[in-house]
Amino acid sequence: MSDARRAPPDAAGAAPRVSPLVYRAVVFVMGLPLRLRGERVEVQGQGHVPSPGTPLIVAANHRTALDPFIIAASLPPGRFLQFMAKKELFVPVIGHIIRAGGSFPVDRSTNDLGAVRTSLRILQAGGTLGIFPEGTRGGGELHGGVALLALKGKAPILPVGLRREGKRWLVRFGPPLPPTGGIKALTAEVGDRLAELAGEPLPSRVDEGAL
Repeated sequence: MSDARRAPPDAAGAAPRVSPLVYRAVVFVMGLPLRLRGERVEVQGQGHVPSPGTPLIVAANHRTALDPFIIAASLPPGRFLQFMAKKELFVPVIGHIIRAGGSFPVDRSTNDLGAVRTSLRILQAGGTLGIFPEGTRGGGELHGGVALLALKGKAPILPVGLRREGKRWLVRFGPPLPPTGGIKALTAEVGDRLAELAGEPLPSRVDEGAL
């Protein structure tokens, strides 16, 4: 059963719903710049992605504004990636489209407990939560929020490395990391896996609770 079908209706305390039609349309439109520039996406390790209908956190390194859409297009059918998006994006029209695609706002200036609760509801509904542990593009800090959510939501973390080489984008999925141990150790393991998959060093962890 797909993430979209498992998600409960919009209501207080419910996970954000995904409109598959809007989701696929946004992913397609946002991929147009790559195709128009003659760029291609190569996906490796897709077999590591667990079957739909089970909770999963997708964690990736972050370099461009197109990263969420490249990852979403690289996932097998049935997985609908729901990202935390900075609250500044939720303006009229654009914000409605983002919400229809299943993503939700986060206040990056503080530890946003509302975003944490929404993330856990997505996982409890068997959904797919997307997080960039660096926070911002080339963030310089590796936050521990991904480990915190994995442990609280009892969801494995699927590490994804993104790398661009000229007109070739490489998306590499690694084996899922089980939600075990402490925040510090799990965050360090996520950082090591992302650096390995992306083929580049990532910043060290700083705040264990930051999103």
